[in-house]
Amino acid sequence: LQEVTASSRHYVDRLFDLDPQKVLQGVIDMKNAVIGNNKQKANLIVLGAVPRLLYLLQQESSSTELRTECAVVLGSLAMGTENNVKSLLDCHIIPALLQGLLSPDLKFIEACLRCLRTIFISPVTPEDLLYTDATVISHLMALLSRSRYTQEYICQIFSHCCKGPDHQTILFNHGAVQNIAHLLVSTSYKVRMQALKCFSVLAFENPQVSMTLVNVSVDGELLPQIFVKMLQRDKPIEMQLTSAKCLTSMCRAGAIRTDDPCIVLKTLPCLVRMCSKDRLLEERVEGAETLAYLIETDVELQRMASITDHLIVMLADYFKYPSSVSAITDIKRLDHDLKHAHELRQAAFKLYASLGANDEDIRKKIIETENMMDRIVNGLSESSLKVRLAAVRCLHSLSRSVQQLRTSFQDHAVWKPLMKVLQNAPNEILVVASSTLCNLLLEFSPSKEPILESGAIELLCSLTQSENLALRVNGIWALMNMAFQAEQKIKSDILRGLSTEQLFQLLSDSDVNVLMKTLGLLRNLLSTRPHIDYIMSTHGKQIMQAVTLILEGEHNIEVKEQTLCILANIADGTTAKELIMTNDDILQKIKYYMSHSNAKLQLAAMFCISNLIWNEEEGSQERQDKLRDMGIVDILHKLSQSSDPNLCDK
Repeated sequence: LQEVTASSRHYVDRLFDLDPQKVLQGVIDMKNAVIGNNKQKANLIVLGAVPRLLYLLQQESSSTELRTECAVVLGSLAMGTENNVKSLLDCHIIPALLQGLLSPDLKFIEACLRCLRTIFISPVTPEDLLYTDATVISHLMALLSRSRYTQEYICQIFSHCCKGPDHQTILFNHGAVQNIAHLLVSTSYKVRMQALKCFSVLAFENPQVSMTLVNVSVDGELLPQIFVKMLQRDKPIEMQLTSAKCLTSMCRAGAIRTDDPCIVLKTLPCLVRMCSKDRLLEERVEGAETLAYLIETDVELQRMASITDHLIVMLADYFKYPSSVSAITDIKRLDHDLKHAHELRQAAFKLYASLGANDEDIRKKIIETENMMDRIVNGLSESSLKVRLAAVRCLHSLSRSVQQLRTSFQDHAVWKPLMKVLQNAPNEILVVASSTLCNLLLEFSPSKEPILESGAIELLCSLTQSENLALRVNGIWALMNMAFQAEQKIKSDILRGLSTEQLFQLLSDSDVNVLMKTLGLLRNLLSTRPHIDYIMSTHGKQIMQAVTLILEGEHNIEVKEQTLCILANIADGTTAKELIMTNDDILQKIKYYMSHSNAKLQLAAMFCISNLIWNEEEGSQERQDKLRDMGIVDILHKLSQSSDPNLCDK
């Protein structure tokens, strides 16, 4: 290192010469020495060239030519490794370059922008550094008109630094749409491309930007039409893909209809083309991910994509051929693709998940694709979090099929790896995996038994205590499915696993979804007489408390109706009935709901009454007498005159 740095030292020494001409020549020689030479770049940074170059760049007394050459050398140093960029950031290069943009000299401004561009596209640079001073964005917007280089670099900076809705809003409010739109018809390809990339990040998941873009026109042509022209097959792939992303975002935001020809006949086929095995790995990944997003919520687009260019079969190649045919001769490329093959797998799983979200026939086709279930099962245990998440998503999508739950899911014992995934996964995986488990626990699914044996009750009870709302809902939902038509032992295990405390916790949850699923669980637990009597003999007091709590609370009609149905189930028990008959408070509540203004609640309350009074059951006479004394018969007379035929019949 000493020898190497010694040979580079003279470059740095010359920066300190008293003769400005010699300093300039030193900077130019340094520029020529570092181009394409990472070792030399590292040496000069170690020797402290950066602070000196920044000093010269900021000195008012430096000639414009010297300042420009300094910016060029700094840009070249930034082109090296990520460590180089870190060193530059540590020397506060960004404020120095932003200051430089205030100069009147265009060549110097362009050199500063080029260097800023290089620094901002590095993954080690925090995007927020662009937004710390509010005046920077408006100044950059103003510089857009100066030259095609300022246009290219500024658009590139914007598209790299626009991460999330806050940044989108700042750029949008500074007039990004109006300032950048006309660049889409620039004579320079690079400018057109960077402007297009800007729109793709501005519009992503942003309805405000998307709705604005639809109505913007450039030279009499609306933006969607310009994007469609950029999608054509004769355009470079990068341009096709990026304009497809713009149109996809606009479609998902509702700015373009899903049945618009520009989506159905242009965007969708273009994205399917990107999935072909002739394309490069990153094109296939981006194509599949964008297509998955485009069709995610629309069944017609899912059907259309599934029959375009044999897409379902084409995606199977994502698991087999990481490199395109043309890349196989290129060793460097091959090595890169093998390292990134997992990105292809996750993109394929994502797209399969979207394709199979609604249509039974498409799911069948996906599952019949060679080794599909094995691939998903393998995906569930991959080291990459992204692949695991995408594989679980795919499994969740396919688990919506009754047919597949009974066949393929059973043949491949999918529940085993799924239970393993649920043991200690991050929340985003847990949410999808527990949703899938809900489907595997439906009563017609043969996986239900083995899942129970593998400790699912404990796992699901622990999910109901999660801070995460989606996990609480899924935990209780899965327990509800599990309790449906289950044997008494399972029901008792669920109640034991949940604990009375937790049950009350869930019944007082602020989310109505959690509440409804918990009531659904109670209703499923309290079905078939022997079970009702057994559970009420062990947990009767707490369950009656819970019912009272809800009927007295401020809840919507659906919640109250579900609660009255639980009471009707209790009234159907042989010994459990007495818990209602000896509880005057509950009887008064049933009477109150018989005269309620909502017919659903009146019906549910009458179910309770009819279950209490069957003539052939023991003690029916005493129960009838008690209800008669309470005035129930008078209410029934009144209801028999009701205009609602259901109420009347009941």
